[in-house]
Amino acid sequence: MTQFVAMEISVQKVHENRCQQKEFLLLDCREQIEHETANIDGSVLIPMNEIPARLNELEPHKERPIVVFCHKGVRSMMVTEWMRENGFPQTQSMAGGIEAWSYNIDPNVPIY
Repeated sequence: MTQFVAMEISVQKVHENRCQQKEFLLLDCREQIEHETANIDGSVLIPMNEIPARLNELEPHKERPIVVFCHKGVRSMMVTEWMRENGFPQTQSMAGGIEAWSYNIDPNVPIY
């Protein structure tokens, strides 16, 4: 039986999972310039428009949790929906994006 995985995950839960060293891929779907401005340590950058062409890079994570984030959560939700439709059932969008991360988890991550 497949376990239901919610479409969104809170920044608090992502932080908790990182602190507990749970295995998951933290996928930044923003553009390179945004990643250079502000990023979360350990995240992997694949811009939203490059994901279909670079899906093979995500193949090893197909059966693992993937948390996608962007600036505020809109693009990451679109990516999450697309990835789930393409065989990545444990993909989740980080609610509020890196901005929510900056406000709630790590104030050292610049807000832009």
